[in-house]
Amino acid sequence: MPSATPAGTAAATPRAPRAAPPRRLLSLAGLVAALVLVVGINALSEAFLGRYRIDLTEQRLYTLSDGTRTVLRSIPEPITLRLYYSSRLGKEIPIYAAYATRVRELLHEYAALADGRIRLEFYEPEPFSDVEDRAIAYGLQGVPVDQSGEQVFFGLAGTNLLDEERIIPFFQPERERFLEYDLTRLVYELSNPQRPKVGVMTGLPVNGEMRGPMGRPTPPWAVMTQMRQFLSVQDVPLDAAEIAPDIGVLMVAHPQNLPEKTQYAIDQFVMRGGKLMLLVDPHSEAQAARPGPGGVPNRDTASDLPRLLEAWGIAYDKDKVAGDLRGAMRVRAGERDRVQAVDYVAWFTASGPDQISRDNPATGRLNQVTVASAGFLAKRDGSAIEFEPLVTTSPEAAPIEAAKVRTEPNPTQILAEFRPGNAKLVLAARIRGEVASAFPDGPPAPPEGEQAPERKEPHRARSEGPANIVVIADSDILEDRFWVRVQDFFGQQVVTPFADNGALVINLLDTLSGSDALIGLRSRGESRRPFELVDEMRRRAEAEFRAREQALQKRLEETEAKLRELRRGTGEAGRADPVLTPEQRAAIEEARADILETRRELRAVQRDLRREIEGLQTTLRLANIVAVPLVVAAIAIALGIWRIRRRARRAEEPREATA
Repeated sequence: MPSATPAGTAAATPRAPRAAPPRRLLSLAGLVAALVLVVGINALSEAFLGRYRIDLTEQRLYTLSDGTRTVLRSIPEPITLRLYYSSRLGKEIPIYAAYATRVRELLHEYAALADGRIRLEFYEPEPFSDVEDRAIAYGLQGVPVDQSGEQVFFGLAGTNLLDEERIIPFFQPERERFLEYDLTRLVYELSNPQRPKVGVMTGLPVNGEMRGPMGRPTPPWAVMTQMRQFLSVQDVPLDAAEIAPDIGVLMVAHPQNLPEKTQYAIDQFVMRGGKLMLLVDPHSEAQAARPGPGGVPNRDTASDLPRLLEAWGIAYDKDKVAGDLRGAMRVRAGERDRVQAVDYVAWFTASGPDQISRDNPATGRLNQVTVASAGFLAKRDGSAIEFEPLVTTSPEAAPIEAAKVRTEPNPTQILAEFRPGNAKLVLAARIRGEVASAFPDGPPAPPEGEQAPERKEPHRARSEGPANIVVIADSDILEDRFWVRVQDFFGQQVVTPFADNGALVINLLDTLSGSDALIGLRSRGESRRPFELVDEMRRRAEAEFRAREQALQKRLEETEAKLRELRRGTGEAGRADPVLTPEQRAAIEEARADILETRRELRAVQRDLRREIEGLQTTLRLANIVAVPLVVAAIAIALGIWRIRRRARRAEEPREATA
């Protein structure tokens, strides 16, 4: 029978409790939400925070300098940068893969700061492809990586709307410190394709001269030939009353007795923003070698611009010569019957990073610079200029009276009287900063009987912005005999440099011809971080083992000399005796045993040297490679234990409440 139910009421049906979602589903949903959140944050960061970075590197590798930012923001028209990189190069030599990544990142940074005025293109030059042909057409350098002859590329080609081209033929990791300078220089030259003129003011025969009774011409100096290949050079007379406004860089070499109007012209050239390269000299060997009027040797061989240098905060004494014992050149000296080779401390070679600045792009890759009877420079007390040494002597240097080298110098006597100090002398320096004019009261009055020259530019009492000056206390770095060998090869003159004097001059002029922003750029750090501790320990260990090795080598040589004497044997009247006595035979056997033992110890020292250095390097590599995973694993284990204990405490809390 159907059950009776009161009218207007519904049967009550009990509802089953809703099941809670499984914990795995919640975890999966949380992971998906976290993934979506991470992707969203990255997308928003890329869209709105792409230009903002935090550079945590020790040497600020990824922070562009203010000079680069100025150049990038002043690009007038779009330029295109094309990077040609062969991935095989990175596979064969991993260091290039890391360097290529840095180059790409830096190019993207340049494009972001240029606000669309830099277009980037990246190419993979496959062998025998059109891309490879274009890379070769631009002048990029192909390098073979194996014996098959297949070439790889890693260079940059830039063009502007006028089809002007600038290239970096191949990115060398050794020049990574100057990567920003090279890229900024390329961008600047594409934005300003007209290269400034370089004016040359000198009384030296840099362009050749007529010599001998027949008036035969001598060739131009090698440095001038190279300058005309890379720069637009214009001669400036020694009595110029004004420097042409289209000259961007002025090189004044060995200025002697310049009239006041010319000194004023040089001063005002610097005041209005012109760049100056000044070469003074306490004794010009080139001038001393030239016959003066009537065939008499020149006595006045010093040059100076005291009024200008003093006003600009530079100290220089034309009566002092720098001498250096470490890099002294050997010359023939003495009387006719006693000629010998002597270290001439007034002629020397500056070499190595402790004497040639590695922080300036103009000198960063130079190996050695030869000077002759050079002076030295310093910053005047109280001067506010920035004084940056470019080339210095070694610490084994000291001043020499210039009179000792001017008239028939005696290298033997100079060496005997030379007392080296323990401080370096500055041979070349870069000066930057606001300076006052050497003519505060305006143009000098003309000599009596002469009319004042008409001047187009107004007088300036101070420099307009920071002045840029390079001073070198030696003009003989220009002369051929101190840095090149010139040989005749089937009627052609072949020039072979043995020093970097020419590269120094051209690099400095090329650097000065850029903008103020470019001149301010300096070398940066390298992304490659060597094991500095290993290198230091290697140097110490090597010094210790080398000392032991030299002692053993000396003992070995002495024992071998003793053995040779024993083998000869001596009889009466010093004649050789072919019959050896038993005592001599025993001494010979003892010497042989000593030689064998010494050679065994020598090999052990050399083996221990390699073993200890390799062991140190391996230990530090393992520490660097394994330490981070171990630390991460330890942190993960600690977090896991903490989470397990936390869950256990939460599980015990409801039980205690129920009880």
